[in-house]
Amino acid sequence: MATLTQQQADELLDPEFMNKLDQLELVSRKIFAGKMRGERRSKRKGESVEFADYRNYVVGDDLRFVDWNIYARLDKLFLKLFLEEEDLHVSFLIDSSKSMNWGTPGKSLYARRMAAALAYIGLVNYDRVSLYAYSDGLQYEMTGVRGRRFMFKVVDFLTKVECDGVSDLTSACRQFAIRHPQPGIVIVLSDFFEKGGFEQGLRYLLGRRYDIYCIQMLSPEEIDPALAGDLQLKDVEDDDLAEVTVSRALLNRYKQNLTSYCENLKGFCTRRGISYMFTSTEVPFDQVVLTYFRKRGLIQ
Repeated sequence: MATLTQQQADELLDPEFMNKLDQLELVSRKIFAGKMRGERRSKRKGESVEFADYRNYVVGDDLRFVDWNIYARLDKLFLKLFLEEEDLHVSFLIDSSKSMNWGTPGKSLYARRMAAALAYIGLVNYDRVSLYAYSDGLQYEMTGVRGRRFMFKVVDFLTKVECDGVSDLTSACRQFAIRHPQPGIVIVLSDFFEKGGFEQGLRYLLGRRYDIYCIQMLSPEEIDPALAGDLQLKDVEDDDLAEVTVSRALLNRYKQNLTSYCENLKGFCTRRGISYMFTSTEVPFDQVVLTYFRKRGLIQ
């Protein structure tokens, strides 16, 4: 396995930008609604930093948490409860199908840069961060890490993700939902070019209590293709061929269809409480992170 170089790390997340992220944190609109950071607390029996309350002992409770001092005075068993901070789980589903290896700047690099920035914010704030890359299912994974010391491993993971295969969002989301029953933030980074449709995959995520963000990114060449004449076009994922004569009328129809497709995705997400964003890879990814996600309340 190749060793990650500093140059490769800086390509995803340079130190100057990391300094701007140090004071930020990820916030869920749903999971801990109405609570400030430091207030994501629940009463659980166990060892923690802050005592909360007592309750009567019932058969089966762990005797380690019985207050024996009270028992000595009152001859009754009481269980100690403590306030524990609840973990915020932050998961990334990163499209690594062949279609993401396209454009200038490339969509895959753009997605991985965005994931690196948001993962760094989560790790700095000791959230639990998981990363998955998918094509026709989950292909690469790094799960449940937290703490700044894991950032180098996160960057190493993202650097080694390779684009290959046909995108199958349905399969990837189904596998993810099975593995992650706990609530949390889920951020999907993709071009969402799905021949089988995006709806069923997102429904699998909606079936869990996730706070979902869908970030659709397209290259400038896809938004405004500079094509003309008689061409044979090849699908980069499944090698389907199409012979076309590219005219102004055909380009206009392509743009209309692309706009309609993106609007359908946006409408599907909006109606179901999923945050949706469209961006061209021409837009600097750090601008997207520091402006859009702040406006949407994902970071503060």
